[in-house]
Amino acid sequence: MARMRDFYKERIIPEMMKEFNYKNVLQVPRLEKIVVNMGMGEAIANPKIIESAVDEIRQITGQQPIVTKARKSIAQFKLREGMRIGVKVTLRGPTMYEFLDRVINIALPRVRDFKGVSSKAFDGRGNYSLGLKEEIIFPEIDFDKVEKIKGMNITFVSNARTDEEGRSLLTHFGMPFRR
Repeated sequence: MARMRDFYKERIIPEMMKEFNYKNVLQVPRLEKIVVNMGMGEAIANPKIIESAVDEIRQITGQQPIVTKARKSIAQFKLREGMRIGVKVTLRGPTMYEFLDRVINIALPRVRDFKGVSSKAFDGRGNYSLGLKEEIIFPEIDFDKVEKIKGMNITFVSNARTDEEGRSLLTHFGMPFRR
């Protein structure tokens, strides 16, 4: 169950201590949380799409997502303040490591014509954002029950101080970055 957490403690920490010449184990960057977000502009016209997104995120992550609402009105998009426009879930602890394992080892290899993920999507503080075009790459989703294919953003939040440390951490976990 906690395969990735054990892997982090036994293999990644010693390797990164050598790589970055850390003096203390606590200096090694660690994954703090993973945020899975599905923003849906189509929900303005079709509010039922939010319910299917909630079910899909719950199946993928194993955790109940929260529905996000618009903070302000935008007339051009026919958007009113308080309208439901997306769902998100924040994973921490064992659930986070289990989800990381499934993303890296099961979901990403199922992407069509997969050549690796971009290594340019770091934010300057060691956090990485990954955009997926289809939620059906996760085996938990029954393809026949999907009405509309929706994409999602997955953000890996670490306490790394630089992008280089964050990239190294995710590479050690097995994230398939493009060369």
